[in-house]
Amino acid sequence: MAISRRYSFFTVILAGTLALTACGGGKAGDTEIKDASADFGFQQTGFPIVDQQLSLTFSGSKSALAPDFNTMTVVKNWEKDTNIHIDWENLPETVFQEKKNLILAGGDLPDAFFNTGLTDSEIATYSASGTLIPLDGLIEKNAPNLSKLLAERPEIKAAITSSDGHIYSLPSVEELGLVQFPNELAINTAWLDKLDIPMPKTVDEFHDALVAFKEKDASGTGKTIPLSFMPGSWCGDIVDLIAALGGVPDNMDHRIVQDGKVIYTPTQEGYKKAIQTLHEWYQEGLIDPESFSQDDKAYLAKGKAAKENLGSFVWWEIPEMVGADRADDYALVPVLEGVDGQRIASQANNQEISRGAFAITNANKYPAATMRWADNLYDPLQSAQANWGPIGETLKKDANGLLVQIPAAAGTSEGERRQMVAPSGPKANTAENFKTVVAPEPRAAARQKIVAENYKPYAGNDGYPPVALSNEELQQISTIETDSASLVEQNVAKWIVSGGIEQEWDGYVSQLQGIGVDKMIEVYQQAYDRYKSNS
Repeated sequence: MAISRRYSFFTVILAGTLALTACGGGKAGDTEIKDASADFGFQQTGFPIVDQQLSLTFSGSKSALAPDFNTMTVVKNWEKDTNIHIDWENLPETVFQEKKNLILAGGDLPDAFFNTGLTDSEIATYSASGTLIPLDGLIEKNAPNLSKLLAERPEIKAAITSSDGHIYSLPSVEELGLVQFPNELAINTAWLDKLDIPMPKTVDEFHDALVAFKEKDASGTGKTIPLSFMPGSWCGDIVDLIAALGGVPDNMDHRIVQDGKVIYTPTQEGYKKAIQTLHEWYQEGLIDPESFSQDDKAYLAKGKAAKENLGSFVWWEIPEMVGADRADDYALVPVLEGVDGQRIASQANNQEISRGAFAITNANKYPAATMRWADNLYDPLQSAQANWGPIGETLKKDANGLLVQIPAAAGTSEGERRQMVAPSGPKANTAENFKTVVAPEPRAAARQKIVAENYKPYAGNDGYPPVALSNEELQQISTIETDSASLVEQNVAKWIVSGGIEQEWDGYVSQLQGIGVDKMIEVYQQAYDRYKSNS
């Protein structure tokens, strides 16, 4: 199928050398970048990008289910359109995480990193050393799709701009509005009906329902579990219960923003109050003792036990936890009315704008052609296919011209198929594009409705935005963040199970301050203010 593309008016003819001197200065930004794209008949606009086929080597991570990228229809189409062949050296994510520093420090760098898997610290370190080159000038001259996006969406530009004012990696954007509220509290409505209990609307009513589940052994097994969860999990934590019991929103990072102020939640009095109450619940036998030790596998197995014995849980979605055959026995609990009659939904720091989708190394002799190749993926139709697979195989146009999902074959889930046909990488599936280019997957659309109706109206905080911290800032806070998170995790588990928070709270807060929590929040506030000024 022919795919239409939008081109900009950029018609600057590339000289043999690009001198990049973007604002912010510094050694990396002032480096002269040599370019030999013209040797392959480089075209500033249109396709193919080069008249003679050019081969580039890309490294990075990929899904464990993904085949050789060059067997994917989407990738074949990219090569056909651009006349650029990619030698893929991408590895399953866990393997790449182990080997990426060896690749970066070795003498045989790839031309670029695709799905880079690079942390902010690594991007800062290897851009400072010159291993990763600044992309500002390349974007301006050779990336009309991305340039247009960054001009229209300054917050995306702010998210990928390093503290020195330069851009070293390209973004991946998927604005479905889902990841901000991942911790969904569900309850067994079959048991509520059985015991003639209405859906809880307040935190006290929820507590009383759990008591009834336990005292009346709602499962009939003698092993009823009223409530189970996974503290510290990205989608299995009781942050909304903490908000209801203590009035303080929380998230996995324990770092929230309220009225432009960065707050560390585990030192707040409301947090203390919530943990005190959860200890009372634990003493009543309402909380699964394994909540503080189980992993994903053990946790998800509870919902699928031979005999249904789980009363309430927190997870990303109900069917994944309990299985499709039991999903109708459960429903989401509305955001509970708690302290002072407030209903507070805790917003996570999960990002829809991420850095690290693509980076170019100093080994690349053809950065202009490489940037044009990456920019092709920011065409809205290409972004959709990078994310969900090729038009004609996984996507088709409906009567309104909107791309919609073709159902996956029997025995394969949409998520599994996506990993096998969609390479990801640099892309921009923006909120606007979900209205005009590609429809959300059916399961995503259903969740959008849930989030819009159940959680967003009660958001008690802003998530911390996708701020790029400098290497100096990262070095200042890395040890503090690790040590404080460990201290919080250990104490919260101990206090909920065994109590003692009243006597130990002041010493615990002093210990966190000694670790440097105040300094950590100061750094995050400074970076947040910088991000806001840039966007």
